[in-house]
Amino acid sequence: MAKTNFQYEKRQKELEKKKKKEEKLKRKLEKGSTSETEVDETADEAAEPATGEPAAGEPAADAPKQP
Repeated sequence: MAKTNFQYEKRQKELEKKKKKEEKLKRKLEKGSTSETEVDETADEAAEPATGEPAAGEPAADAPKQP
């Protein structure tokens, strides 16, 4: 009776796991990149106004600081 080559089977499982992990990472990055693009666009709109005045709730640069 022939012996089973356990190292071959183990290597195949490792390759399968590695492939699956890479595919998962790729999907995650693709999903993240679309979300980041949307977030970046909204963040740009929420940035400081074009008039040079600070956004609401932010103190002016020359305003005195209170202790």
